[in-house]
Amino acid sequence: MPELPEVETVRIGLAEHLLHRPIAAVAVSHSRAIRRHAAGKLDFQRRLIGANFQNVKRRGKFLWLSIADQALMIHLGMSGQCLVVSPSAARHRHERIRIEFTDGHNALSFVDQRTFGGAHLDELAVDKFNQLVPKSVHHIGLDPFDPDFDLTGAAKQLRTRRIEVKRALLDQAAVSGIGNIYADEALWLAKVHPRRTADSLSIKSAQNLLQAAAEVMQQALRQGGTSFDELYVNVNGESGYFSRCLNAYGQAGRPCPRCSRPIKRERFTNRYSHLCPHCQRAPQR
Repeated sequence: MPELPEVETVRIGLAEHLLHRPIAAVAVSHSRAIRRHAAGKLDFQRRLIGANFQNVKRRGKFLWLSIADQALMIHLGMSGQCLVVSPSAARHRHERIRIEFTDGHNALSFVDQRTFGGAHLDELAVDKFNQLVPKSVHHIGLDPFDPDFDLTGAAKQLRTRRIEVKRALLDQAAVSGIGNIYADEALWLAKVHPRRTADSLSIKSAQNLLQAAAEVMQQALRQGGTSFDELYVNVNGESGYFSRCLNAYGQAGRPCPRCSRPIKRERFTNRYSHLCPHCQRAPQR
């Protein structure tokens, strides 16, 4: 599933191509793509046609295009792609939504092979951080790329959780945007074992971990994110290349770049954690 660097890469691409262009037509070719829009297909189309996107924003993994006092939320899910395409181009067989503009230039094509993603319209409202954002993202914390991100405050909130630190990173409450890939990479960089409880960290260790997450995701952003297959691409259909720079995630059996001992893969809920048992010492039971 795309994480912060991948979603930010998409956001930058959409902002380059879609802003301040009146919408001429909206086609929905699969009902699951707008299942979160309770008012249905006709309302979805009616509210978009004639409007124009004023900006493209993101918090964590959540992406939206603002339209006056509402926002078009886009959920990439496992395989969602926001592609900027020529209106005359052949439609992708997994295209679910297409938005075309009155100027006749590039259209927005939402492609989703597995149909876990989609779009819906949401109201904008001021949240607890005094930011105007869709109501559906009010429950999550700021991400490390946000100018208002408070490192010390997020570290303190992280330390209130009496759960495994990796689980606390993934739940998006103290900090948003971190998924399985960048959690493993940040924990490796900060030398923290994923099974250590968040409340056992010192304030300094918690800050170091969040700074490590920010550093890893900045590096990933510079390379267009992490692609392991064709399911994640940017708006031009190009893959990201950070997978070549991963130190822990997906590296089981390979030498740790820091100590040369083998990276280990451990079961974590319904997925896996990747770590160096020597650099990231397991907590005492």
